[in-house]
Amino acid sequence: MSYCPEVREDGGPVYVRENGKLFLAGSHLSNSRTRSVGLFSRAFSVELCLKHEDASRHKEKSFFFTYTEHGSLRYSAKPLFNLTLDFIADNIQYVDSLIGFPEQIAEKLFTAAEVRQKFHRPGSGLKALQKFTEAYGDLILSSLCLRGRYLLVSEKLEEIQSFQGLRSLDLSYCKLGDEHELIGHFTSEALNSLQELYLKDNCLSDTGIRRMTAPTRVLRKGLGNLTVLDLSDNQGITDIGVTFLFVFKMLHFLDISGTSIQDATIGKIEKSIGLKHSKEQLTRFDHVNCTTEGWAEQLFNQWEKYILSAIKSKRKDKAKPQTAAQTFCAYIDHIQFFKPSILFCIT
Repeated sequence: MSYCPEVREDGGPVYVRENGKLFLAGSHLSNSRTRSVGLFSRAFSVELCLKHEDASRHKEKSFFFTYTEHGSLRYSAKPLFNLTLDFIADNIQYVDSLIGFPEQIAEKLFTAAEVRQKFHRPGSGLKALQKFTEAYGDLILSSLCLRGRYLLVSEKLEEIQSFQGLRSLDLSYCKLGDEHELIGHFTSEALNSLQELYLKDNCLSDTGIRRMTAPTRVLRKGLGNLTVLDLSDNQGITDIGVTFLFVFKMLHFLDISGTSIQDATIGKIEKSIGLKHSKEQLTRFDHVNCTTEGWAEQLFNQWEKYILSAIKSKRKDKAKPQTAAQTFCAYIDHIQFFKPSILFCIT
């Protein structure tokens, strides 16, 4: 008695895989076994590709197939935790709050959102970032070095102001000026934890110093926890401006080199704050250890890369030739002037 193989509605035969080999369905009942057909080598693997509605969006495959060493296809799925994490990261802008969410999981969620560039988008990117800064403070960022990165400061000002719990902030060579928004931001509660502030060469004058010290002098709030302050190379700071610094009773290191203060003021500083004049350069102000630390460490590099890329794309193929005046200004911009250092420290 012969056996007829199963036939699909379209008339084609049906094959079954067993131990890495293909058999005609029902052929195991026959006395003579159908010759096996090997479609793939044992090292072969295949992933299931899904059609994305938006190819620009970051999506990870939730499952895939592999070809085992025994020759069988194996279905593997991503853990439910990863699937859930990916879903939340894709929709992080809709999360109401992360307060009370475990830190270990929140760090993975932040990384997943960062990979998806959720913090780059106008409007929603800032809101997404604020969800993390409000809940985790200095874990997101404890130290921020923006030394000479004035373009990044200008383009991402709101994002920079959203960070809370910073202990160290370096804004040297950013040309802020007395009226910059960050000078006023120093007085906010978000920076009550700040211990080190570097404002070298920022076009500051007595007006800026009075503005940034006002909450501490009047309300005993703001930068009262400062232990290190660098105001060097701000020639607009005079003896009057230095007197506003006397409110910082916890200062251990102060650099006012390159300012317009007189020698008589040095004695006042020693008497009012308890600092001693150092005639040698202090390693505290060499900026060698200027680093950005926290979950958002790489975020600033991504922002800067994105900004520079956008600027580069707007440039014309041929640069305009410089005039004689532009060439002269470019030359004198690299001439540096030095004044004797005026450094103070606790002895």
